[in-house]
Amino acid sequence: MNQPLYMPIPAIIEQITDETPDIKTFRIRPEEPMPFKAGQFVELALPGIGEAPFTPSSSPKISDHMEITIMRTGRVTDRLHMMGEGEELGVRGPMGRAYPIDDFHGREILIVGGGCGVGPLRSLLLALVDDLDLYSRVIVRYGAKTPDSIVFRDAQMHGWGQRGALDVMLTVDQKAPGWDGHVGVITEILTEDYLDCHADDGIAVMCGPPIMMKYGTDMLLQRGYRPENIYLSMERNMSCGIGQCGHCRLGRYYICKDGPVFSYDEIRNNPRLWDD
Repeated sequence: MNQPLYMPIPAIIEQITDETPDIKTFRIRPEEPMPFKAGQFVELALPGIGEAPFTPSSSPKISDHMEITIMRTGRVTDRLHMMGEGEELGVRGPMGRAYPIDDFHGREILIVGGGCGVGPLRSLLLALVDDLDLYSRVIVRYGAKTPDSIVFRDAQMHGWGQRGALDVMLTVDQKAPGWDGHVGVITEILTEDYLDCHADDGIAVMCGPPIMMKYGTDMLLQRGYRPENIYLSMERNMSCGIGQCGHCRLGRYYICKDGPVFSYDEIRNNPRLWDD
C-alpha cells in the first residue's frame, strides 16, 4: 500500500458480530488490501467524530479484509457501536511493532489474555494455529469476569483445545448457571496446578487490563519465565499512531511507534508501567 500512514483510506463495514453486551467484532474491507502482522494496530477514522487505534483480531494472512474487536468505552467507540453493516469509515495503517513470531519457532508459547485483550491475541493465535507444527506447544489461558463476558465464546477458540499441541483453559471471576469451567482470577490458572509449562526457555505473550498484566507478569516470573521472553501488548493512551502527540509516552518509548508489543525486559524499570 502506497498510502501515507497519516491518510486514511475508505473502508466498508461488511459484518458486525455481537460478542458481549459491550463488545462487537467489525469485519471491514478497505478500498485496497492492507497487510498487517499480528500485534500491529490500525487507526479507524469517523469523519466529524474522531479516530482511535485498534489492533486487528483476524488472521494476518488475510489482507483484503480484517476483523477488529471493539469495546464500547468512549466517543469513537460509542459511534462505532451505533453503525451498521454497509456503512463507511476510514482506516490507516498498519502501524507499530508486531510479535516476533519468527523467533517463536520450535518453542513453547504461552498466551495469556484477559477481557477484551483476547482480541489482539486472537490474531496471534490464528497465525500460530495455521502453522502449529512450527512450535513445540501452544498454551492459552484466558480470563473474563463472567461467562457472558467471554469474547469469541461461540468461535473456534473452544474447539482449539482438542488439537494436539494446543492447550486451552478459560476461567471466570464469577460463577453463573451453566458454567462448569474454572472460577477464579486468571493468575490461579497460571499456577503449577493448572499450567504445566517449560518456563526456562518458553515464550509468554500477554494482553489485558493493566492490573491483570501486572499480577500475571509477577506470576510468570515466579514460574521461571525470563523477562526477555515475556511479551506484553501495551495498548493504552495511543492517539496519533505515529509518535507525534506524546500521549502514549512510556519513559523513552512511544507505545504507538516503538510498541505496542514490548518485552518485559525492555520496560520493567519504568515506574508508570502499570498505570491505567
